[in-house]
Parts: sequence; structure tokens; C-alpha cells
Amino acid sequence: MTTVDNAVYKNGHRTADPVDLDETFELMRRRAGMAWIGMYRADPGEIHAVSEEFGLHELAVEDALRGHQRAKLERYGNSLFVVLRPARYIDADESVEFGEVHVFVGPDFVVTIRQAEAPDLHRVRRRMEGDPQLLSLGPQAVLYGIFDEVVDQYAPVVAGLENDIDEIEDEIFSGRTDVSRRIYELSREVIEFQRAVDPLAGMLEALQRGAQKYSMDDELQRRLRDVEDHVIRISERVSGFRVLLHNALTVQATLVGQRQNDEMRRLSESSLVQSEEVKRISSWAAILFAPTLVGTVYGMNFQTMPELAWRLGYPFALVLMLIMGLGLYLVFKKKKWL
Repeated sequence: MTTVDNAVYKNGHRTADPVDLDETFELMRRRAGMAWIGMYRADPGEIHAVSEEFGLHELAVEDALRGHQRAKLERYGNSLFVVLRPARYIDADESVEFGEVHVFVGPDFVVTIRQAEAPDLHRVRRRMEGDPQLLSLGPQAVLYGIFDEVVDQYAPVVAGLENDIDEIEDEIFSGRTDVSRRIYELSREVIEFQRAVDPLAGMLEALQRGAQKYSMDDELQRRLRDVEDHVIRISERVSGFRVLLHNALTVQATLVGQRQNDEMRRLSESSLVQSEEVKRISSWAAILFAPTLVGTVYGMNFQTMPELAWRLGYPFALVLMLIMGLGLYLVFKKKKWL
């Protein structure tokens, strides 16, 4: 069984704990009370049983069976189908985990189908049972309690995301190279969180617009307005997170580009220095090669050598070496190789 809590209420008080859905339906009709059925990852058989008993619209049932729905509120006659996207912040992974809860609300019943651990609907039930006056306002009061719980659980998520963004701002200027990936992942979480939060304001406003038509109590309307105010504040902060992350990504890209330019400049300067050293070494090698060439010719020990019998031949060779070396030195000096 995926039914985790199942009760019948009368005038805000829990009057029965049925053992199965059939008993719930029977007691609800007999006592003219309100049934509150809580399910966790309900199987199709239970959903169809509830649908047949309460006359749920087939499109709403189809969405509940398929899952992975966006946050929305749809009215089918005198019943509501609500999809909420709760979220919780996982400190260990510094990530946001999103859930999904479907709520069917009718004149005398509430059916909740939770797809993840969040939200804690048992806490909602305890809170509502602790306030019989509020619970006596009927199924719409239960819907308010679920809205309030989901929105309250958004607060730690906002705090966690804000802390992550502060850390990213510090990491950007610390020179870390993996910041861009974290900014991208965090941006995806913020976008998904915004998709969960933003529709709630319109949903709560729609409930209030239908307050008179569906005889909603004034106190319940005030409480819904309070939840709507919280949603608007959270939505504004999440929008601010998107702007901050966009700016952070821009700054990170700028800094990475600047670091790359600095590295290229250092490489260019290093290449220039190496090039100057090569020119200098090559110049001196050429200067030294000239007298070496002359000396090599004269050192070949041939019997017949130019100017071999000339008394000034040896000074001539030395002067020739000096002139060639000096000439090359002046040429390289003019070209600024030396």
C-alpha cells in the first residue's frame, strides 16, 4: 500500500483512521465528514479507485499518473487539481533537490500524492490537527496548509543558494579555473527553482479570486495572501540570483580572457628575449667564423700558399682577420643584433 495516512475529519477533529480506501469512502459518507488521504508514489490502482469515488477529471488523473508536471492549478467543476514543486537544499552536496506533489481538492475530500521526500505532509497534518478551528474550514484549509509548508521549505533553499553565490564570488577572484562549471550548474538550479516558485503567485491569486464564488472563509483568504507575499519575496530574490550569476559568468569570462592575454604576452616577451639572444649568439659566431676561415686556409700546410714567401704575409692575414671581424661587428651593430 502507498497510502501513508488516511483519516476522516468532522468539524476539524479526526474521527476515524480507516484501514483502507473503501472504509474511508464509507465513513466519509456516513459521517458527512472530510476525507484526507495521503499517498506516497501511489500506484495506478489506488489513483483510479480515488478517481472513481470522487469523480476526478480524467485529464487530472492522467497528469497524476504521468508525473513530471509543471507547477499549476486547474479547476474541474467543483474540484481542484494542484501540482506543486517543493524543494530542499542538500548541504552535503551543496545542491537543490526538487520534488513533486499532486493535490486533488473537492467539497469534502483532499487527496495528496507525494513523489519525493519533500514536502513533509505529515507535519502539515499535525499542524492542521492542532488547530481544529482552521481545519474545520474544510479542504481549502488543507490546501492552504500544503501551500504554506512548501513555501516555508523554500527559505532554506534560498539561503543555501545565496551562500553558494557568495562562495562563487570569492572563487572568481581567487584564480580557480573550474568556477565556470559551478556557475553553470548553479544557474540551472536557480532556473529550475524559479520555475517552481514563479507560478505560485498566480495560483494563490486565482484561489483568492474564486473566494466568493466558492465560499472561502475570510480568515483563509488572509492566510493565502500572506503566503502569496512570501512567494513574491522569494521570487524577487531568485530573479536577483539569476542576475548575479549572469554577471558572475561575465566577470569570469573576462578574467579568463585577461589571464590568457597576459599569458600570451609573457610568452611573446619570452620569445622576443630568446630571439634577441639567438641574434646575439649568431652575430658573435659569424664574427668569430671570419678569422677562423682565414686561419684555416693558412693552416692547410700547402707548399705553395698565397703570400707564403711574402714578408708581410703574416701581418696581412692578421689584419684581414681583424677587418673581417670588425666589418661584421659593425654590420650586426647597425642591425641592432648586438
